[in-house]
Amino acid sequence: MGLGLETILVFTLFALLYAGLVRGRARQWVLLGASVLAVFWLQPWLPLRYADFLLPAFTLALTVTGWWATRKRDDAGVQPVRREDWIALGVVVGLALLMGMNRFLAPDLRLTPSRPPGPTLWLGILALTGLVLALIGRLLRTDGARWVLLAGIGIILALFLILKTPALTEAVARWWRGMVGQDPSLASGADLRWLGFSYVSFRIIHTLRDRQTGLLPELGLGEYVTYVVFFPAFIAGPIDRAERFRRDWLALPDLHGLEAGRLGEGAMRILVGMFKKFVIADTLALGMALTPDLAQQTHNPLALWGLLYGYAFRLYFDFAGYTDIAIGVGLLLGIRLPENFRQPYLSTDITSFWQRWHITLSNWVRFYLFSPLTRSLLRRQPRPSPTLIVFVGLMATMIAIGLWHGITWTFFIWGAWHGLGLFIHKQWSDRTRKWYRRLGEHPWRKRAWTGFAWFLTFQFVTLGWIWFLLPDLSLAARTFLRLFGWG
Repeated sequence: MGLGLETILVFTLFALLYAGLVRGRARQWVLLGASVLAVFWLQPWLPLRYADFLLPAFTLALTVTGWWATRKRDDAGVQPVRREDWIALGVVVGLALLMGMNRFLAPDLRLTPSRPPGPTLWLGILALTGLVLALIGRLLRTDGARWVLLAGIGIILALFLILKTPALTEAVARWWRGMVGQDPSLASGADLRWLGFSYVSFRIIHTLRDRQTGLLPELGLGEYVTYVVFFPAFIAGPIDRAERFRRDWLALPDLHGLEAGRLGEGAMRILVGMFKKFVIADTLALGMALTPDLAQQTHNPLALWGLLYGYAFRLYFDFAGYTDIAIGVGLLLGIRLPENFRQPYLSTDITSFWQRWHITLSNWVRFYLFSPLTRSLLRRQPRPSPTLIVFVGLMATMIAIGLWHGITWTFFIWGAWHGLGLFIHKQWSDRTRKWYRRLGEHPWRKRAWTGFAWFLTFQFVTLGWIWFLLPDLSLAARTFLRLFGWG
């Protein structure tokens, strides 16, 4: 289904009915049920037989397993499962089986993209998940708890590697087709579009890592599942933190459902988001933004620059629009998702840009990659130079962000481009602090420098989008050179 206009209208209508009709603790259960159903409903059709049902089922199985592995552990062992957790498990399994019953409905009545598999396969998935949970439960009562968390992170990263590497994705698609009697020669990377996995993986890794460090609060199963697959943020984020989500979750029973201020703010965010996405971004997409085909056909440098600027703004308004819609629907439901964009193209340096662009992703990688990596380098003997530590930390972090979008050379270069830019800005700012403070004594000079810094930052970010947009390394390099009249 994806996050189109129809989906947004359904989400908004549901949220308004929820705000007006649902009361007390029922709000938590309704959000859980709606989020579980949305995992199946949002998944688009896939050419692999049963994939558009099994991948959402695997999302829920991974989520339940993540909760099971992150249950709080005291000196006496893992705390027992509460009654409401068993009820939540019954809701998740029951709704998944209910979606599987779409197999017996006419195609026009199904809520799944295609016909789900037969009951034997459902029961096999349930049995396998049960065995995994039993094994994890046994390990959690021993000294193997640490290894369970590490293995969980490793498995998610392995899945991520497969899904983001075109050759591996195609190999899995070829194997899947052979298993279900389809022609393996037709396999392609597009066969395995596992909707929402990127954001689900970040949330699960966050909880696994925070359980390792003792930072994760105790979460019930219903709360954990809703946090991981919360339907407004399931497709395009933002990446919420469990402890922040938990505060809103616990406040839901006492929430005034028809509070005018909250509903008005939520409705306005949805309208603004729809304007950004469906008016500005989609208009720019009508030939005013760079695409791989236009990059091959356009040789005039000025025309290329115009198309590249169009793509930069199309990308921003598309992504920021979806974020506004997610935040708006969340507000109607009583969950205030974190902000993800704060006018990033007005930044006057590349560091500020990454503090204002995809904020939740930037915060996630800083907390779980940059900080642990630099701390590890600081503990090494002999200790590397501070300059080398900063360079390695920034390059590794930004390359990881690039490869998160896809494991290709162009995404690698895009990440390295920003890593190098952040490192250069860090060195520049460390060496010009006194000069910049003195610049404040000359208002006109400071304004001129601010304007120049903004212009330089915007051009740097915009040039980087070449490597982000164009999947072919040769085409990206030729397009980059043609912007300056070369090639």
